[in-house]
Amino acid sequence: MRSDLPTTPFTTPARTARGAAGTLGTVRNLGILAHVDAGKTTLTERILYAAGATHKRGEVHDGTTVTDFDPQERDRGITIFAAAVGCDWQGHRLNLIDTPGHIDFADEVERSLRVLDGAVAVFDAVAGVEPQSESVWRQADRHGVPRIAFVNKLDRAGADLDAAVASIRARLHPAPLVVQLPIGHEEGFTGVVDLVAMRALVWSGAEGAGEAEQRPVPPELAEEAGRRRRLLEEAVAELHPGAFEEFCTQGRLAAGTLTAALRDLTRSGDGVVVLCGSAYRNRGVEPLLDAVVAYLPSPGDVPPVRGTFDGAQQERPADPAAPLAALAFKVTATATGRLTFVRIYSGTLRKGDTVLDTGRGRTERVARILRVQADRHIEVPQAAAGDIVALVGIKGARAGATLCAPHAPLVLEPPVAADPVVSVAVEARRNTDTDKLVAALARLADEDPSLVVRTDAETGQTVLSGMGELHLEVAVEKVRRDHGLEVAAGRPQVAYRETAVRGVTGLVYRHVKQDGGAGQFAHVVLDVRPLADVPGAAVDGEGGLVDLVFESTVVGGRVPQEYVRAVEAGCRDALAAGPLGGHPVTGLHVVLTDGATHAKDSSETAFRTAGRLALREALRASAMVLLEPVVEVTATAPDEAIGGVLGDLASRRGRVTGSTARSGSTAVTATVPLAELFGYATRLRSRTQGRGTFTTRPAGYAQAPTPA
Repeated sequence: MRSDLPTTPFTTPARTARGAAGTLGTVRNLGILAHVDAGKTTLTERILYAAGATHKRGEVHDGTTVTDFDPQERDRGITIFAAAVGCDWQGHRLNLIDTPGHIDFADEVERSLRVLDGAVAVFDAVAGVEPQSESVWRQADRHGVPRIAFVNKLDRAGADLDAAVASIRARLHPAPLVVQLPIGHEEGFTGVVDLVAMRALVWSGAEGAGEAEQRPVPPELAEEAGRRRRLLEEAVAELHPGAFEEFCTQGRLAAGTLTAALRDLTRSGDGVVVLCGSAYRNRGVEPLLDAVVAYLPSPGDVPPVRGTFDGAQQERPADPAAPLAALAFKVTATATGRLTFVRIYSGTLRKGDTVLDTGRGRTERVARILRVQADRHIEVPQAAAGDIVALVGIKGARAGATLCAPHAPLVLEPPVAADPVVSVAVEARRNTDTDKLVAALARLADEDPSLVVRTDAETGQTVLSGMGELHLEVAVEKVRRDHGLEVAAGRPQVAYRETAVRGVTGLVYRHVKQDGGAGQFAHVVLDVRPLADVPGAAVDGEGGLVDLVFESTVVGGRVPQEYVRAVEAGCRDALAAGPLGGHPVTGLHVVLTDGATHAKDSSETAFRTAGRLALREALRASAMVLLEPVVEVTATAPDEAIGGVLGDLASRRGRVTGSTARSGSTAVTATVPLAELFGYATRLRSRTQGRGTFTTRPAGYAQAPTPA
């Protein structure tokens, strides 16, 4: 690269903001999504540093990051809790949420995505799309969150932008629109060519210190940059009607047209802009911030939020003057009190205002409004539509609660918590601490809806259920640290399910009860069969298995419609405990084929009872099997140790589904029962001399082996 070319600080048209920073158009609410160790937290640190929100770059390995402030996060070196931070970039207010990358904390990602307008998906330039990358991408798909992609760690040995983009196209199926070309390779990576503006951006300082310098495209890359710019124009023209028209008439796309088309494609989800860099080396962060401002939507660009009240649908626009509507997506306890994190969709919230928690039907007074910088808070007098803030004084609202103006009630759709799959029995080592433990667990479940606390009816033990072994480890350790309690935890147990592999037809059940006064009478006839045997039936739903599909083929009014609904409710009651081991029942197709009523003694209660008892009897007569949760495991190990890894997976009833060779190592993908993975981390380390790693993601349920 020529050193005699004039250099200027990096400035792009996207960085010239219009309007005050407090207006809707200059706000961006975005999350940082990725697999474990792809560089989410490091990227967040560099964004804060580049925007001037921090004056020192924090490092994950040193435990000095802003967003990983919890002691467990610093001890383990991973993000556990979603952390909100904010910064200003060229007149725009950026509200960022750094989300966890471990599958056990997917519920934190789910609740964050529910309130975000956009996201940056981070990918490792060596590994490409990894299992949890795919999981969080699908979560964002469900919420309709527009994304841009950042291929990180281009300075690593084996980094390959094209291979990473190919994996994005193959596994995630978007149209990747690559807008940058790396300058240099691996350790020699120093900058990027901006294919939209056709210029080079070079970070020449140590570890990328200082702003990027704008230079002409290096001569040795001019041909390749021209070719990739042409490919970008062609890809955009195929997807965007306006760009297609200009491309056909002019034979090329102007920079302004290309930028506008990329913005439209990102916000519609028809394309994903791909940038690259090295967050650790501070290379590529400023162009990423410009892309966030240029391509991701503001609160004013998204459709009005929809809610319901008294069965009627309502819409609330992102207007500070509209009635207040806010969604609580996270609750956490701090030394200074309980914080309720909310996204304000409409209206303006002021200190001292009274808000209605619609779900509980109770009003709460907002004592303080805080802008959150991870574990630091700045009090503000008010917050308006588009803001993400924390409230002090909200005592009873849980994650998912709608807070609104008392005179304009509304219920917003809450984020859905996944069903827990692993449980442990917990108890206080000292009897005097039992009540304190119960209170601590209740507070923990209040903060994290994916944790469930119950008392076992048979043993009387307190059972804590969550999303994985690590999830429960973190929860128990949090009780120990925050409350100073000595807690004993039993061996984890998985959440089994029961289902039918062969049902029954024409099961007749008569419920007759006479004990003086009005009696109960209900007559039902049920057909029960596995849902898998029903053509076109969806066995798996968005949140996992489908428990029951209920139909009625009763004709002639032999069973009135209100009684049909009561029979369905009774059938759902019966799913709570199956005949094999009292586990929940799933995957059933139940048809009410006939029935009879009594003029005086029939009621909804009678038919609900009949439905419950009839299905229980049908399940006892059916062929039932046990289902166990299974996970997809991706284990990476040195080539010389891969044989031992494969043998260990086989001993755990694992079924290998694929393998990928990387430089000096192999990544093996297998489907393994969750119950067999307890303690796997220690075994993998011992077999690979500490060099093996693994990740998991849920893969549904599979039939468990029959006990000998």
